[in-house]
Amino acid sequence: MTPILYSFRRCPYAMRARLGLASAGITVHLREIVLRNKPAEMTEASPKATVPVLITDKVIDESFDIMNWALAQSDPEGLLDLMTDAAHALITESDGPFKTALDLTKYAVRHPEADPNESRATAAQFIAKLDAQLGEKPWLFGARPCLADLAILPFVRQFAHTDIDWWDSQPYPNAQRWLAAFKASDRFAAIMTKYTPWKAGDDAVIFP
Repeated sequence: MTPILYSFRRCPYAMRARLGLASAGITVHLREIVLRNKPAEMTEASPKATVPVLITDKVIDESFDIMNWALAQSDPEGLLDLMTDAAHALITESDGPFKTALDLTKYAVRHPEADPNESRATAAQFIAKLDAQLGEKPWLFGARPCLADLAILPFVRQFAHTDIDWWDSQPYPNAQRWLAAFKASDRFAAIMTKYTPWKAGDDAVIFP
């Protein structure tokens, strides 16, 4: 059975699931959803009701787990080869403190108890760490990408786009170059195709 992926184009978690599947060359039936009208088929498969959800011989509803599942099947780019403890630690920090500060910045109206400027400054500390890690390298750990790059970049993109003028004015040239190269890449273009939202009975959309 061809796996089914429930996705939402702009969600950074869904982006990284698509990045992992595309790198692995695993074909799925992609079902683009509308967040305010989630299909019953998705919520029945995963009661947490958040994208991405991959249905294969089991249900996988955490984006990083989808990446690891895909790359365990096939890893032609060697994305797992450079995954040191330091690389895993960056993903943990991205998914934890950085994403929390990012959400408090982006969705400040929902969090009146938090100062969005302080939240942005907290998030920027992680960007500074990435900037130092990159140095002159094109990717976090060398001349080619690893899983950490593809797991973190969608969230850095989301943070940058909360205020792109602010982002462009910051002293993080390596992180800015890294994100700009990703956004201009064929890799990014391939996962950002626009699809009509899925409904039961629709023909399958093949991805990648």
